[in-house]
Amino acid sequence: MSSPKISLRASPWTIVRHLAQKLGAIAALVLLGGLLSATLVRMAPGFDADERELDPGLNAESVRALRQSRAGEHNILSFYASYLRDAIHGNLGTSHALGQPVQSLLRERWPVTVRVAGIGLLLAWLLASTLAFTACLWRRPAYEILGTSVSGAFLCIPAAVLALLSVILNAPGYLAIALIVFPKIYRYSRNLLAKAYTLPHITAARARGLGELRILAWHVLPVAGPQMIALAGITVSIALGASIPVEALCGLPGIGQLAWQAALSRDLPLLVNLTLLVTLVTLLANSGADVMIYMLNSSRSDGRIRPSADRSSAIVNAL
Repeated sequence: MSSPKISLRASPWTIVRHLAQKLGAIAALVLLGGLLSATLVRMAPGFDADERELDPGLNAESVRALRQSRAGEHNILSFYASYLRDAIHGNLGTSHALGQPVQSLLRERWPVTVRVAGIGLLLAWLLASTLAFTACLWRRPAYEILGTSVSGAFLCIPAAVLALLSVILNAPGYLAIALIVFPKIYRYSRNLLAKAYTLPHITAARARGLGELRILAWHVLPVAGPQMIALAGITVSIALGASIPVEALCGLPGIGQLAWQAALSRDLPLLVNLTLLVTLVTLLANSGADVMIYMLNSSRSDGRIRPSADRSSAIVNAL
């Protein structure tokens, strides 16, 4: 019995509605993430403590002024509502620890994080995809053991240790991020490609004498493509998370270092803004991957989903 046809061609209105739903979900999750972050910081032990109050040069009036500056943060709902109202007008608040507007801090530091995390993510993908594809093409046990051993070794090393090693060896910070992200990409992509190579139609293609590169381009990548796109979206958030210890230990003035300083000083205005920023970037990356997968499936000319591709879509939804 022939497999049932599943129409994947979508009208422009369907695509617009799909994008609108994604954007609405992103906005709701970002706002919820900011509220949860503010609540966790407020409920954390030592929130009311301020190291500046230990300065012996401050008089009682100065100490009262420091405490008064945090008075509006005790009621978290009132603080968050006030923050959103000011954010609409372009005022993101002032950092307690650094004494500067949050907007100027983010504007100064985000290029560093984009450069470090972006280069590190690109290097990780180049290294992981090269090892994964060559392992599938050559199919040598020794090469497979080498790739698995290298990725497993870096997977066992904490991110902070890799950051310290980059400082000791005077290596760039993006190299540490690449080594942190690399094993996560390699292990999943290698398993994904190995599973794709076991499909019956690829075995039939080999039996007909097709070359390995042609099999990879025309039979393996169309099956593994959606999962690889989803993995790319996930690795953006992994690279952002890795930038915190790397920038903090390497002395890079980026968003990661700023998040570390804000957490140590319990700087609520700064932490809320950083949480919103990281949540927004993560959701946009994952949603962008979902939209690319949706449009890729919609553009298929035959209007069919092979059973293997159907299972691939289920894996993407699970991610």
